[in-house]
Amino acid sequence: MPWVYDPHSAGTKIPPAVQERTRQRILAYAKAHYAGKYTRIDVRFRNQFCYVDAYTEPDVPPDFPPPNFTETREEYIERRRNTPTHLCRLRYFGNEESWSLAFYTYSHMTYEPSFFDNGPFHGTPEEGFATSAVYLQE
Repeated sequence: MPWVYDPHSAGTKIPPAVQERTRQRILAYAKAHYAGKYTRIDVRFRNQFCYVDAYTEPDVPPDFPPPNFTETREEYIERRRNTPTHLCRLRYFGNEESWSLAFYTYSHMTYEPSFFDNGPFHGTPEEGFATSAVYLQE
């Protein structure tokens, strides 16, 4: 059986220096292009993966909460402020300019392989953020 390349399997453990450069690249890109759409961006790493999450200010109607709700308005707002929106997971292959992308699907509670907005299965961390920032649109 012939070998087939899969951009969504394997990968290379991300070295600490690459982690720091990647974190800075993503945060700078988010600040330059998506300021005001989030309150905080969290970039974390595990083995070959880079996970990117966003925190946002919850939009809560003035008449919230409804009767018999289990939390106060303040508790609800604080919980929502501290609940991340999982934007994407990037997979590293040893090249800082070529990562694969997966979206977090809340319906299956897992990351699902995807491709970048411009079509390929590989792209930069900034392109990964831009592709997944659809979750930050109002």
